[in-house]
Amino acid sequence: MGNTISEAVFEDLEFIYGSNIAGQTLPAVLQRLEDLRQAAAQRQITPHQLCEKDSILITYGDIIRPDDGSPPLQGLYEFLHTHIKDVVNSVHILPFYPYSSDDGFSVIDYRQVDERLGSWDDISRLGSKHRLMFDLVANHVSSMSTWFDEYKQGRRPFDEFFIEADETSDLSGVFRPRALPLLTEVDTANGKRHVWTTFSDDQIDLNYSNPAVLLEVIDILLDYIRHGADLIRLDAIAYIWKEIGTSCIHHPKTHRIIKLMRRLIDASGTDVRIITETNVPHKENISYFGNGHDEAALVYNFPLPPLTLHAFMVGDASYLSGWAKDLEFPSEDTTYFNFLASHDGVGLMPARGILPEEDVTQMAERIIEQGGYVSYKNNSDGSKSPYEMNMNYFDALSIAGSTDHEVRRFIASQSIMLSLRGVPGIYFHSIIGSGNWTEGPKLTGMPRSINREKLSLDAIEEILDDPTSQQHQVLKSFSELLRIRNHHCSFSPHADQQIIGSEESSLFINARVCKDRVKAVLCITNVADKNCPSPDIQALFAEILPGAVIKPLTRSALRDSIEPYEVLWIEGVRA
Repeated sequence: MGNTISEAVFEDLEFIYGSNIAGQTLPAVLQRLEDLRQAAAQRQITPHQLCEKDSILITYGDIIRPDDGSPPLQGLYEFLHTHIKDVVNSVHILPFYPYSSDDGFSVIDYRQVDERLGSWDDISRLGSKHRLMFDLVANHVSSMSTWFDEYKQGRRPFDEFFIEADETSDLSGVFRPRALPLLTEVDTANGKRHVWTTFSDDQIDLNYSNPAVLLEVIDILLDYIRHGADLIRLDAIAYIWKEIGTSCIHHPKTHRIIKLMRRLIDASGTDVRIITETNVPHKENISYFGNGHDEAALVYNFPLPPLTLHAFMVGDASYLSGWAKDLEFPSEDTTYFNFLASHDGVGLMPARGILPEEDVTQMAERIIEQGGYVSYKNNSDGSKSPYEMNMNYFDALSIAGSTDHEVRRFIASQSIMLSLRGVPGIYFHSIIGSGNWTEGPKLTGMPRSINREKLSLDAIEEILDDPTSQQHQVLKSFSELLRIRNHHCSFSPHADQQIIGSEESSLFINARVCKDRVKAVLCITNVADKNCPSPDIQALFAEILPGAVIKPLTRSALRDSIEPYEVLWIEGVRA
């Protein structure tokens, strides 16, 4: 192992802990790296260049439950193999480890597969057909974990794995993502203590100022790579470094820890990418690209869900287009993870500063009127503001029309995500057109459950077999767009993107051009329930790709108008 990586890792550790602790910690970090290198050398790893064929299905390991009692991960495999093997090549399996709450995000044991879901063999089987994304829940651990139990007993090394704070300390400057207490009182062998709990009293924040915690988390990260992870999602990573007197979010040492993780992965001989999950305003979110080469390879495009929803609610794509036009791509090594729906809700923080505050409030009010939920965050002045909307995305867009009309509207929203530069992330309930699980929040007490229904395999197969069902129509239409996307270089994450303004504010127009500038696709989506005059397609291609021969990909012929919620993708090929 050369001096270069050793020196670079030492510099990272020195920034985080100072030179003395860095020197003590360095050998352990380098040994973990060497172990991973040896494991990687035994595998034949072919580097994967992100391309137009890449899309990621976001799913729980038990979102499909086989009726014969076999493990849910096996049911997921069968479903993927039957329905989407030709259109989606990657799967993000949300935390599949033993957990105590939050549908997996209160991890009891990072290194095990929850036996209720299946086994590591089932994960490997999924990985034999799909690229895999694992979650590293880096900020916190379950209150029922061995780590926390050992802490309460006062046993080393876990006695310093968590953050204690005086309940009388001034913590008013700490950014709060939820309107819940920041500290939780627990009984320990040394008396009552107050521990840091950013998200809930069952999610105990880890103490990264203790290098033993960082070593443990690095070990878990590298273990996931050995188990076949192609992407590692760093959950709630923005919060991991706590320093009283700061906001305890986006701390410089948080960024340096991500740089260290990236450095180790890049030096390991594996082909793994880091994706950061930071549900914050856009400028702060994209800071996790680092310099374009040293932090996340992908960053969640958090403004996209609320801005797209807003466009369809008001029938006007102006704000969406203006934001998308200004998107920056720091390097060829980085891109956006574009998504509209997920296991969480639609975050509103990323829309602030882009949408007027009045529009943000009106969106939240409309979601409540339609049977959804809105969570709030505490502000430093003592007030509260909408933080997240919880509702199935299909139903959030619903305006009580016919099934055909509602499917058309929903697919139009998804087409915007699929057309944007980046890698699309598609939530399971979106690709099959599910609606709200209204019983969910009543059963769990969690508003997010409205979009987390677990499904019987036999029941969903029966619904998908019915060509008149909403689910069948959504899956069919989604698959058709994905097939076009998968076979056109213009949709590569590295292809150029040009957002085109239009006199018709209800049209979202996105031009994607292959790097060799031989092919292009013009993507037009009508976000309104009205016909719009078609833009001059020939004139647009004269600017995008002069001399191109054009043909529509999503309809049989070009017409003078764009129908309500129509998706029009037009190919241009230079003659």
